[in-house]
Amino acid sequence: MSEQSYTKEELILNLVKRTLTDVIKDTATTPGLQHPLNDETIKQMRDCLAMIAQREHELAEAAGREQNMRPRFKDEMPGSDSVVVSLDSLKPGKKKDE
Repeated sequence: MSEQSYTKEELILNLVKRTLTDVIKDTATTPGLQHPLNDETIKQMRDCLAMIAQREHELAEAAGREQNMRPRFKDEMPGSDSVVVSLDSLKPGKKKDE
């Protein structure tokens, strides 16, 4: 979290979210092995993370903060214009006018 002031609820939600994601990372298994947590526990953890994300969004919206926390490259300028390229235009033999 940056220098903005956050409520106690937002700090608690962030801490719980980080703890849950750390538990998920620590218990991750390689493909083919049985996960140490049962399916119901995994579903409950997903539900908790979804509720945390929803509440964080509500609190940020109520505080007037934007929810634009997306990963960016170091050399990418904030607010730089994006260019959308159609995948169809990249196909060989396809004319741009079509």
